[in-house]
Amino acid sequence: MGNGNRVEMFIALCALVSSLVAVFIAWDQGRVMRAQQHGEVYPVLQVDGTNSNTAEFSKIGITISNSGVGPALIESVIMEIDGERVTALPDALAALPRPTYDSSSGLAGRALAPGEKIDAITLTWTSDRVTPAQIGRVALESEKWVLKVCYCSVFGRCWQTIRIGTGRAQRVKACKAEDTDIFAQYALRNFSPAPAIVPTADGATD
Repeated sequence: MGNGNRVEMFIALCALVSSLVAVFIAWDQGRVMRAQQHGEVYPVLQVDGTNSNTAEFSKIGITISNSGVGPALIESVIMEIDGERVTALPDALAALPRPTYDSSSGLAGRALAPGEKIDAITLTWTSDRVTPAQIGRVALESEKWVLKVCYCSVFGRCWQTIRIGTGRAQRVKACKAEDTDIFAQYALRNFSPAPAIVPTADGATD
């Protein structure tokens, strides 16, 4: 092989190495940019239980908040007790007297913006209807409840919460979308308000 051929081969090898380096740099920059994009829309859902007692009222509830920097697309909400899925409020809540005031909000299918908070369920009793000890027993029992809120970012990365008030959400491959959840069904279950009594024209009631 002549000197000319060696020089040409060397130049070709240098060109190949330069091309490979350029491809690696482009790939690495793309990876960094994708990581930055995901970081800019990273949602972080927190599930917290609330429990308060005053001289006039006792209140318990569950709130869902997004402390991340991107919207959380909530796909499903599943509650489990001792590994079994429940579709109605836990027995510990059902055993309490009917709340004086109550409210609930379905979560499945909603997009929770950064900094937004939803009161998934709030139950309030006047002090003459329930005792702090009863509320305390529910709070203790709730430590066994597992609330799995599965949510995704706008780029399709998904996570699932584990337990009320503790632990960071775990990364999952995907979320199975569901139309309803335990909070959306609340009004049709244990604590549905009693029908109003409306006087008729003759003074009777319906």
